[in-house]
Amino acid sequence: MKHLIQPRVQSIQISGIRQFFNLVAGRPGVISLTIGQPDFPTPEHVKTAAQEAIAADFTTYTANAGLLELRQAACQFVADKYGLRYTPDEVIATVGASQALDITFRTILEEGTEVLLPAPVYPGYEPLIRLCGAKPVYIDTRPNGFRLSAELIAPYLTEKTRCVILPYPSNPTGTALSAEELARIASLLKGRPIWIVSDEIYSELVYRGRHRSIAEWLPEQTIVINGLSKSHSMTGWRIGFVFAPAFAVEQMIKVHQYSVSCTSSISQKAALEALTAGKNDAETMRAAYAKRLEYAYGRLTAMGLPVEKPDGAFYLFPSIAAFGMSSFDFALDAVENAGVALVPGSAFSDYGEGHVRLSYAYSLDVLKEGLDRLERYIQQKRRRP
Repeated sequence: MKHLIQPRVQSIQISGIRQFFNLVAGRPGVISLTIGQPDFPTPEHVKTAAQEAIAADFTTYTANAGLLELRQAACQFVADKYGLRYTPDEVIATVGASQALDITFRTILEEGTEVLLPAPVYPGYEPLIRLCGAKPVYIDTRPNGFRLSAELIAPYLTEKTRCVILPYPSNPTGTALSAEELARIASLLKGRPIWIVSDEIYSELVYRGRHRSIAEWLPEQTIVINGLSKSHSMTGWRIGFVFAPAFAVEQMIKVHQYSVSCTSSISQKAALEALTAGKNDAETMRAAYAKRLEYAYGRLTAMGLPVEKPDGAFYLFPSIAAFGMSSFDFALDAVENAGVALVPGSAFSDYGEGHVRLSYAYSLDVLKEGLDRLERYIQQKRRRP
């Protein structure tokens, strides 16, 4: 019966992040620095809002696009934080940023169209693109400090190019683009029949300056993806948003409607509280992550591991090329011989090979123990003939 399964579904793989996490899960004594899961609880006032919604029997369907007051709050949030101007008919509340990406790609991509991605990159984009019959085209950003630029994009533009993905701050590198870099990309793409999908899920976790969105320069061609998983430690609540021109949202809502009807009514009430009373809830977490970043970055550089200092998110992406091992073999060996788990860089496309990803969304105590183990492991490898 296997031949009755859609070939495109058969061809995609489980995320390399999850593959490695599952491989090492349950091993006794292993310190895992693998998953981008905030170690903070959802803010109490947000949980209270959800409890009150349950008590009030707010358990029915909502409008497909989400509660009007939630969409209004989402518009106000991105206006106050990032200077973006949207109206409620330009927003859909989705089941996390992942579903926002799904309905976006299914709305704008066609068979044979191409999507440009900066590599190394989060592995969740390629399967969605391929399921639409489109082709992911990777652009190597390593020579440019993991930053996509207009100069890197230009040679890849063809008549088949339908979309450019800007996932900044980046998973796995933590890099972000400056206003000048964004303006040059906007100038390159302006007026072309090309969408920009700007995945800004880490927008509240920027350590130097403030987050900038390419939608400031090119709103008519930009689809912004965001959500509350990272900013408010609400991963399990599954609340995301897609912001786009009204004519695009009008089409996206069809895909959204027939896949999930609407996102959870209870989660929407919690999200409303997060975006209003909790508008600045991320500040405490961001301050803690900034301290963890300085600590982890200092430890890695002291170990002699080359690493770009992140601008945001909560990942470091050090090079392990000097050890002459594949990133998967290095990561597996570190688990077996040091008891510390990192994500192989190959999980983020072939252009991530020679690196490993370390998440610092863990307490300082956990980070210290994990980095102590990594340091001993590296010292041992360097002593071997």
